[in-house]
Amino acid sequence: MSKLLTPKFLLTLICILFLFTRLYKITEIPPSVYWDEASIGYNAYSVLQSGKDEWGRLYPLDFEAFGEYKLPIYIYATAFTAGIFGLNELAVRLPAVLFSLGVVLMSFLLARKLTKDTKVGLLTAFFITISQWFFIVSRTGFEATAGLLFFTAGIYFFISALEGQKGLLVLSVISFVLTLYSYNSFLIISPLTLLILSAVYFKQLSLYIRRNLILFLFCLIIIITGGLGIVNSVSSGRISRLDEVGISGAYNHRKYQTLITVGKNYLSHFNPQFLFFTGDENGRSQLPGAGQLNLIYLPLFVLGLVYIFKQRKREYLLLLFLLLIAPIPASITRESPHALRSLSVVPFIALISSLGALKLTFYNRSLYIKAIIILTLGVFLSYYQAFISNYNKETADEWQYGYKGFFDKYKSDFSEFDNILISDRYNQPYIFALFYLRYDPAKFRSEVKYNTSIRRKTSLVKSFDKYTFTNIDYYQLPKGKNLIFTHPTDKMDEIRWKEIIQNPDGSAGGYVYEYEK
Repeated sequence: MSKLLTPKFLLTLICILFLFTRLYKITEIPPSVYWDEASIGYNAYSVLQSGKDEWGRLYPLDFEAFGEYKLPIYIYATAFTAGIFGLNELAVRLPAVLFSLGVVLMSFLLARKLTKDTKVGLLTAFFITISQWFFIVSRTGFEATAGLLFFTAGIYFFISALEGQKGLLVLSVISFVLTLYSYNSFLIISPLTLLILSAVYFKQLSLYIRRNLILFLFCLIIIITGGLGIVNSVSSGRISRLDEVGISGAYNHRKYQTLITVGKNYLSHFNPQFLFFTGDENGRSQLPGAGQLNLIYLPLFVLGLVYIFKQRKREYLLLLFLLLIAPIPASITRESPHALRSLSVVPFIALISSLGALKLTFYNRSLYIKAIIILTLGVFLSYYQAFISNYNKETADEWQYGYKGFFDKYKSDFSEFDNILISDRYNQPYIFALFYLRYDPAKFRSEVKYNTSIRRKTSLVKSFDKYTFTNIDYYQLPKGKNLIFTHPTDKMDEIRWKEIIQNPDGSAGGYVYEYEK
C-alpha cells in the first residue's frame, strides 16, 4: 500500500479533493452572483461579442465598470469560459477554481523548493485545500485568486532561477507583472516581495547579474514596461478607488492618527478573534460564525515558528517576511481586518504550519502526522457541510439574491410590459439586468442613459430600453403597464404586491408589483 502512496498520487488526491469541494453546486452556492461577479461576467461577455467593454473601449487594460476600474486578467479569463459555457455563474466562477488550483500546485512546488522536503510540499498543498480562509474565495468570482497564482509562481521561478535555471527569471518577472494586472493588493505586495527576495538572495542575485547581464536587463525592461503600463492605464481609477475604500476617504485624520489607524488595522489581521472565531464580517468572504482558520492550526503554526527561529535559515526567514507584508494593503483601507485583501497570507500560514507538523514531531512521527491529517480533514468536512447546508440561508442578501429571483422568474414576461422598474437599493441593479438577460452589448451602449447625480453611487445607469433603475416611488410611476421590483425597504403600501421574492431562508428578498397607470 505504501508503494502506491507516491508524491504524485498524493498530490493528485489533494487536487481531486480541491476540485470536488469547489465545483460541487458551484452555480447554486453562493445563491447568485453579486455585483462585481455580474460586472466581470458582463464585461467579459461584451469583449467576447465585440472586443469592447461595456463602455465601448476596445480590449482595454482597465475596465471602468462602476468607475472603480477593474483589472483585466480575471475578466479576460472569464471571456474564455463564457465562450465555452455562455454567460452564467459557471463561466464567472470557474476561472477562480482554476487559478486557485494553480495556487495549490505552485505552493506545493514552492514549499518543496524552500524546504527540500516533498512531504512539507504535500502537507502545504493539503492545508491550503482545506483552508477556511481560501475556501469561499476559491469557488466564487474573486480576482484575487489570479493574483495569488502569479504571486506564488513569481517567487518560485525567482528562487529557481538563482539556483541555476537562469531562464526562469524571465518567467518570474512576467508572473510578478501579471499580479499587477490581477488584483489591487499586489500593486503593493509584489514590489515589496521583489525587494525582499533581492535582499534575502543578494549574493546569488549579484552573481546572476554578473553572469547574465543581458538577460537581467531584459527582465528590468519587462518590469518597467509592465509597471508603467498598469500605472498609466488605471492611475486615476486607482486613486478614486482608494479615496472610496481608503482610510482617508472615511476619516479626517491627522498624519499621526492615520498611522495609528493603519497600525491597528494591520494588527487586527493577527487578532485571534478574527483568525479562529469570527472571521471576516463580510459574508461573501466567510461562512458567518466561522474563523479564517480552525484552531488546530494554532499549535502547528507556533511549532513552525519555533522551528524557523531555531534554524535561522534565510529560506525560512523569507516566509516570515512574506507573511508579515500580506496585511499591508488591507491595513490602509476602512474595512479591516479584510480576508480578501490579505489573501496572500494563506500559502505562508499553510507552509509554516506544515513545518511545525513535520519538523517538530512527537515520538511516533507517522501516527502523529496521520492524526493531524484526519483531524484537520474532519474539521474541514464539518465546515464544508455547514457551508452546503446553511450558507445560502445566511448570506442571500449579501449576494443580492433578490435580483436573481426576479429576473429568473419574470424575464420571459418582460415583453408584455411598457416599463420595467427596478429598485436600486441593492446597488448597481443595471448590471444584473444585463447579466441575467444576456443583453446585447452594442444595443445597450446605444440606449443607455447614465445618472449624473449622487445616485451614481447606487445606480450608475439610469435606464436603457424599457428598464429604469431608481428609488421606487408610487407617485412618480410612469404611464403605461409597469412591472416593478422593489427592495423590501421600498415596499409600496399603495399597491397590492403580486409576489414576494423569497430568499433561501424564507425572508423577503423583494416585492413584485404589476400596475397600469
